[in-house]
Amino acid sequence: MSRPEPFPADFVFGAASSAYQIEGSPLADGAGPSIWHEFVRRPGVIDDGSSGDVACDHYHRYGDDIGIMRQLGLPAYRFSVSWSRIFPDGTGRINGPGLDFYRRLIDGLRQAGIEPYLTLYHWDLPAALDRRGGWFARDSAGWFADYAHTLFRALGDSVSHWMTLNEPWVVNDGGYLFGVHAPGRQSLQEPPRVAHNLLRAHALAVQAFRADGNGRIGLVVNLEPKYRESDSDADRIATDRAHAYMNRQYLDPVLLGHYPDELADIFAPHWPEFSSEDMKLLQEPFDFLGVNYYTRSVNRADPSHVIGAVPVRQSGAEYTEMGWEVYPQGLTETLLWIKRRYGDIPLYITENGAALADPAPVAGHIQDDHRIAYYRSHLRAVLDAMAQGANVKGYFAWSLLDNFEWSCGYTKRFGLVHVDYATQKRTPKASAEFYRKVIASRGAVLFS
Repeated sequence: MSRPEPFPADFVFGAASSAYQIEGSPLADGAGPSIWHEFVRRPGVIDDGSSGDVACDHYHRYGDDIGIMRQLGLPAYRFSVSWSRIFPDGTGRINGPGLDFYRRLIDGLRQAGIEPYLTLYHWDLPAALDRRGGWFARDSAGWFADYAHTLFRALGDSVSHWMTLNEPWVVNDGGYLFGVHAPGRQSLQEPPRVAHNLLRAHALAVQAFRADGNGRIGLVVNLEPKYRESDSDADRIATDRAHAYMNRQYLDPVLLGHYPDELADIFAPHWPEFSSEDMKLLQEPFDFLGVNYYTRSVNRADPSHVIGAVPVRQSGAEYTEMGWEVYPQGLTETLLWIKRRYGDIPLYITENGAALADPAPVAGHIQDDHRIAYYRSHLRAVLDAMAQGANVKGYFAWSLLDNFEWSCGYTKRFGLVHVDYATQKRTPKASAEFYRKVIASRGAVLFS
């Protein structure tokens, strides 16, 4: 590609994390357990048998971590709040010390000149609410709106960029369809209503934000372009189903006012009819869309799979430790697809990064050239999309720190900063220095 213009002066660079993955101390200072706190205690569900009980000990070391962010020149930091730190029972009594932790974190970020980008929900539902039906319960949307409203009032003077849900597709697919994530359910009946309640929760939170919030609010989805292995009708139909299930299920309702037709086939006979009032609610206007992008998939028809499609590994392609193909052009395609289908909505890349096998430290230095190459190619892909008209406002690297990677435990490392989990020592990798130069040069270093 020809060298495009650098990122504009108002383009936001940052790094991202989530509460359960880095904070540790999940029950500290009056917090209640989350579904992940309970899920990790089931035998065999986490690859290395670990938990987020300590994680990166960010709950105690957040000041040091802010110092690292400052060294990297990060203008922004995306993080999530643990719902059960604020409401130990999910609803009702507010836990003051939990709010105070996030006030200290936000104050520290602002003192360091780092803009906070706050995600309300990154998968850690209070366990007390799971016992009341979790996201399958229609009341869940109201529970979430009340929680969100509390944070808008408590933190709105210090936070002006908000995200409602992170990756509702993963919440539902991993948590309710296949059971590989908390709360570990496996059902064909629950996922359609779980998806709908998640989007209702998003919409009600946006309404609460308009009443009492400050700044701008958006939704974060993970998107993955779908390709078919062959030109056969079976592969075409299967790939269309996979695309509708992953990429359109959480965007068509909020931006176009309807669910994809393919979902009724996938979940027959469990697909419900939703009221016109609900569908109108889902279209509550919001300010931006967050896009989490990691890979693409090439699909083959498989009638034995609930979706009807399975991904096929590509010969000669490069894959990360997660088994995800490195495919930067898919990010360009995804951003342009959003513009074509949904219009000129402002976009943020809210997660992008790679779990790769880092080389051993040499004199305290970790030369992760493979991760540098990943970031270079994907940031170039963002610039390419912008040159073709995509309205991209910012980019957040995933992740700031090596952390607890859900069902993989501590076996996968995404971080710009290495964490020795035994000592909690932080060591910025070579990719962190590269990203610092990207930020400082507004992307010029991508072409040097």
